[in-house]
Amino acid sequence: MCCVYGYVRVSTKEQNEARQMDAMRAFGVSDRKIYMDKLSGKDFNRPAYQKLIKKLKKDDTLVIMSIDRLGRNYHEILEQWRVITKEKEAAIVVIDMPLLDTRKGRDLTGTLIADIVLQLLSYVAQTEREFIKKRQAEGIAAAKARGVKFGAKPMEKPENYEEVREAWKKGEISAREAGRRLGVAHKTFLVWIKCK
Repeated sequence: MCCVYGYVRVSTKEQNEARQMDAMRAFGVSDRKIYMDKLSGKDFNRPAYQKLIKKLKKDDTLVIMSIDRLGRNYHEILEQWRVITKEKEAAIVVIDMPLLDTRKGRDLTGTLIADIVLQLLSYVAQTEREFIKKRQAEGIAAAKARGVKFGAKPMEKPENYEEVREAWKKGEISAREAGRRLGVAHKTFLVWIKCK
């Protein structure tokens, strides 16, 4: 008996999957057949997705909200599409793009259109990802040029830092003891020494 599975992916733990879950349920996918990852789409090393692919059998259907839920790497998306539709002989339905529906009963023209649309959308998904990374890098570079500092603010050195540093330098105390006297981890003390 063939099954209908759903795959939901959000990029981070903070993102909400409710919209995708609602779409799966509206399509008729039961909750126990929905697999979800809270991971980036940059590659296919996703536990729930891998489990789902192993379960897929001939004539099953995989439902996804949009092509970028499958991934953002052009070649990987095309490869996964091939594995699902050709090797597994399962169907794929992309809810946001009705042309991407490979269920039985589609003629040669419909299959050709689905393949062309898939290639185009996969390309767009990867290109968008590359644009995002480029814009982030440009934004960071511009902020650094304006003097914006990134990362944690350096910890202020306690008033007794110089005397503790001198004692450490003379070999009177260890780095651990220096850190204890300063109220910081010994690694922080060593970083301060290096940055002097």
